[in-house]
Amino acid sequence: MSANKQLTIDKVTKGYWRAIFSNPPRNQFDPWTFAELNHLMDLADQDKELKVIVFESANVDFFMEHRDVEKRLEVPDEPGVAPFFYAWPDFVTRLINSPVITISKVRGRAWAQGFEFALATDMIFASKEKAKFALVEVGGGSMPGGGGIEWLTSLVGRARAMEIILSADEYNADLGERYGFINRAISDDELDDFVDQFARRIASFAKRALLLSKKMINTRAKVPTNGELFQSNYILRTIDDWPEAKDGGQEMNELAKKYGEDEVELNLPKLFGEKAIPTEHDKQGDDQ
Repeated sequence: MSANKQLTIDKVTKGYWRAIFSNPPRNQFDPWTFAELNHLMDLADQDKELKVIVFESANVDFFMEHRDVEKRLEVPDEPGVAPFFYAWPDFVTRLINSPVITISKVRGRAWAQGFEFALATDMIFASKEKAKFALVEVGGGSMPGGGGIEWLTSLVGRARAMEIILSADEYNADLGERYGFINRAISDDELDDFVDQFARRIASFAKRALLLSKKMINTRAKVPTNGELFQSNYILRTIDDWPEAKDGGQEMNELAKKYGEDEVELNLPKLFGEKAIPTEHDKQGDDQ
């Protein structure tokens, strides 16, 4: 087992690796996360025997959270670390077309970019009791720009994509399975064994057969193109200058002061929805 700063790579067998993500306190996605994911993909692409990678979290509360907005434009003085905000579409395209089968095992929250990362992997298996998914961007005056719009429209259809994105609400694993954006919702106490056995099964098959099958499925399915991903990413970058987006950032700061950062990040979709709860003034207006 070898450890980077955020990703621990457990080489279970020659054909099967586990990539365990840990970026305390809440598994936010930052430039270092992005650098390590790209390095992992470099290693995966070079390994002729590797067939499957399972992505999971060491934090039971968070699979992967939204991007760290304070660090997103930071360029640390470290080799291979660069602003991920601009290069994300190329990474997603690489993940889609990787010769390795990728699986997200979700336990905890997958908010915003964390949800989009899971959607970009080949399969998602999630804990019935502990997995929560949300694209919260609209609640903060923005929109998903990391592939969420493209993936969900393809996987669940126009109307349900509208529901998930425009509500900015959280969706559990049972509903995710019913809607079709995850493969299976599995009891938490059975999730690890199920994914492990599934990954071992895939790893027992010929790599060329797996790769050709993946390529053919990609050509038949509506997977996002690099151009589509760049378009959404570019639009998202312009939205950051909107007054609504700045108001959303201010609202986040006010919520953090009121409830504390940990509480806000644990319950972000719910707190964004507080403004939709009828006030006494609204109720009086309805009675008149």
